[in-house]
Amino acid sequence: MSENVVILMLAVSTFLGALGLIALLWGVKTGQFDDQSKFIDAARYDNEEDLRDAAMMDKKKKEHERKKKKEHERKKNYMPAD
Repeated sequence: MSENVVILMLAVSTFLGALGLIALLWGVKTGQFDDQSKFIDAARYDNEEDLRDAAMMDKKKKEHERKKKKEHERKKNYMPAD
C-alpha cells in the first residue's frame, strides 16, 4: 500500500470519528437522550385503561394546541371589511 493512501485513510477516519463525537456531544447537550418520564410513566400507567386514558389526553392536548395555533393564524390574517 502506498504511503499516501495510508495517510488519506487516517485523515478520513479521524475526520469521521471527530464528526461522530461532535454529533454525540450535541445530542447530549440538547437532551436527545433524556427520557425523564420513562420510569414514572411505566409505574403510573401500568394497565390498559390508564394507557388508553393517557393516549386520549395526549390526543386532546395536541388537538387543543392545533386549534389554538389555527385561531392565532386566523387572528393574525384578519382584515376588516371595506
